Amino acid sequence: MKYNVAVVGATGNVGRAMLETLFERKFPVDKVFALASSRSVGKEVSFGDDIRLTVQDLATFDFSQCQIALFSPGGKVSAIYAPKAAAAGCVVIDNTSHFRMDKDVPLVVPEVNADAIADYTKRNIIANPNCSTIQMVTALKPLHDIARIKRIVVATYQSVSGAGKGAMDELYNQTRAILMNTAAPSEHFSKPIAFNVIPQIDVFMDDGYTKEEWKMQVETKKILDAGIDVSATCVRVPVFVGHAEAVNVEFESPISVAEARAALQEADGVWLTDNPDEYGFMTPKESSGQDPVYVSRIRKDPTVEHGLNLWIVADNVRKGAALNSVQIAEVLIENYL
Repeated sequence: MKYNVAVVGATGNVGRAMLETLFERKFPVDKVFALASSRSVGKEVSFGDDIRLTVQDLATFDFSQCQIALFSPGGKVSAIYAPKAAAAGCVVIDNTSHFRMDKDVPLVVPEVNADAIADYTKRNIIANPNCSTIQMVTALKPLHDIARIKRIVVATYQSVSGAGKGAMDELYNQTRAILMNTAAPSEHFSKPIAFNVIPQIDVFMDDGYTKEEWKMQVETKKILDAGIDVSATCVRVPVFVGHAEAVNVEFESPISVAEARAALQEADGVWLTDNPDEYGFMTPKESSGQDPVYVSRIRKDPTVEHGLNLWIVADNVRKGAALNSVQIAEVLIENYL
């Protein structure tokens, strides 16, 4: 069977990656509709090497002609149009943060909690988690299965692509300006991002944490285990694509480095690259354009009874957004539609 699929936010970084991923993975599409705001109507986006799709207006689109819609237009837009699409009988897989903590909306990473997709019928909406959460829980699920995680302390090093194309342009323009000894403004970030790191992603909350840090806490609990305590520090770094995370994990029972490596070696969606003697570790640049979540530098933490340190890297636009959405759609059509 083939399906009609709408991609909402098709002109953005993630929307384009969704179209690319649908094509690469040979998703059984009959028709693909590229949707965006009225400003983008009439533009063309690629679907594979030879097919060009003309962008249609999201505001006037009839979702009853689609079975699945992949949304990545921004939270405020999803809040309006995702329920409309769902009411028209189209299953929405939403990449924004708007529905993630809704108790009637499953929050899914297929390698971790694919069974949660069954609850999509409550709202006809499935939420895609935050990019930094996706790569972390994908890597930690195999370890949680053998030695139950008690506590996570994570510091993220997140690329500017997580803030959109304008943020990527800002990094490029600021870098060029510094090298040419000219000035470039900071419009997308609170401080200059070129040759710098910024310990703020999203807005600050009353407790001093940012909303990005809060997302990692609450989303991990919803996806992996409500009993896990999470403390996060999220940092924006001058990298175009690819998020990295330094993760400290405390377990309830013993787990050795060898056991962790063996579990990760067999885990779906994970690629173990851990050979320090030959510089066998991954960096964000190497993960760009790749599908796996890469795990490196697994070490025993000697400061707690059952602790490990890990380095986790992934392409935030692919696995952190587009690929995870398409993987959800693949499980949906295989088991539920």
